[in-house]
Amino acid sequence: MAELRHSISFGSRSLSSPMKRDEGASPLIPDNQLSDDDDRHSSKDRDLIAGLISIFSIVNKLNSAYLCQKEGIILHCPHVKESPSLWENPYSATTSWKPCAERRDGVISELPPENETNGYIFIHAEGGLNQQRIVICNAVAVAKIMDATLILPVLKQDQIWKDQTKFEDIFDVDHFIDYLKDDVQIVRDIPEWFTDKSELFSSIRRTVKNIPKYAPAQFYIDNVLPRIKEKKIMALKPFVDRLGYDNVPPEINRLRCRVNYHALKFLPDIEQMADLLASRMRNRTGSLNPYMALHLRFEKGMVGLSFCDFVGTREEKAKMAEYRKKEWPRRYKNGSHLWQLALQKRKEGRCPLEPGEVAVLLRAMGYPKETQIYVASGQVYGGQNRMAPLRNMFPNLVTKEELATKNELDGFRKHVTSLAALDFLVCLKSDVFVMTHGGNFAKLIIGARRYMGHRHKSIKPDKGLMSKSFGDPYMGWATFVEDVVVTHQTRTGLPEETFPNYDLWENPLTPCMCKA
Repeated sequence: MAELRHSISFGSRSLSSPMKRDEGASPLIPDNQLSDDDDRHSSKDRDLIAGLISIFSIVNKLNSAYLCQKEGIILHCPHVKESPSLWENPYSATTSWKPCAERRDGVISELPPENETNGYIFIHAEGGLNQQRIVICNAVAVAKIMDATLILPVLKQDQIWKDQTKFEDIFDVDHFIDYLKDDVQIVRDIPEWFTDKSELFSSIRRTVKNIPKYAPAQFYIDNVLPRIKEKKIMALKPFVDRLGYDNVPPEINRLRCRVNYHALKFLPDIEQMADLLASRMRNRTGSLNPYMALHLRFEKGMVGLSFCDFVGTREEKAKMAEYRKKEWPRRYKNGSHLWQLALQKRKEGRCPLEPGEVAVLLRAMGYPKETQIYVASGQVYGGQNRMAPLRNMFPNLVTKEELATKNELDGFRKHVTSLAALDFLVCLKSDVFVMTHGGNFAKLIIGARRYMGHRHKSIKPDKGLMSKSFGDPYMGWATFVEDVVVTHQTRTGLPEETFPNYDLWENPLTPCMCKA
């Protein structure tokens, strides 16, 4: 059996390796004493000390377990004792903040009627479900900033999702409009008096295109509002990430949270199916059990886009190189710089975790073989062979397709975003959520669980630590476990103060939560 190490070595051994730190120094005698007193030792004394050091080193290496042993596609990792806070964050650390972005009942609305606002804005919500969610929240906020009427956003099909879903196919429109009625005027469709509706999709005269990324609120007031007042109805595109965080008033950020956590509700049939899946996850052992949700981002597209190097055959690597060259020719160029880029990205912790790496990380954290795991993922690159180390170490691992019958899911297959919504809700309801790479799905889940009270663990792995550990041939299992546990004590979705340029969707603390 071979020890588990990553296929990539960084050339030099990690300076944080315990064996490396001690290299050339005696574990029995301090360095300064060796140098100062060396000439006083007799030859016999030096031989005795050298012998003791040699014996100590041999025994130490024999007793030091490496990370995990690999036998074919099966990993064998030592057992780790479960911690008391394995399934939830410590109560004392989660009681200082409470959500406060909800609508306040009894407040008299000062909104003007729909036809007395400054005009109408029309927005395409591009991308996948979670990017669309962020766009919708920002659209409401921008309408508020400009005192404009928002036309219900259109969920635009993109080249990856290939989906023709409408807003009303996923979200409860009535609840959305009613919940925000005291904040923003929202209408279901383009007003009847505007006869040439195709203009909003194609005409440059009806489109504001020069909005910079993360624009401040003042930009909309100075540059966009005059055009809306002039034309009465304008489309804003592109609109992804076109509103900043720390350069808008706190009440606008609070409104974005109100939209995200309270106004945007999935349709009842989606909510009910997600509740059913979560219930099945909690009853897989015959009695109530906690469950983990794992967002595994290791699809072919993600692996290709990362430009990281992963374990695989020469044939696999050659095919991946051709795929990258075809899909991202400007980044690929002639391919000569990619190896160094891959090394740098892995060293910096910017590569998706492989399923086998996830397995080792979870075992080091103390999760036992019996852990019930719900996997939200696309088709994993490398198929069952790539998944085998994770599935063998944690056999109680299921997807929605394994948890529900074909008939139960058939009603949701006509819209890809409906299936994504099921994954979103089952992950949201889990006892522990684990992400493996960045993206809107993970940060929205982590942010929502924080908003719900920080009690639910949301683990954001330190991929830089994982890279260093897998690249260190002297790293022992006990040292690795200690590093993992200590490092991730502050990476479980606990309260964190916001900072300049923070991401509101992952950390809604300051603008959207209040001191309890």
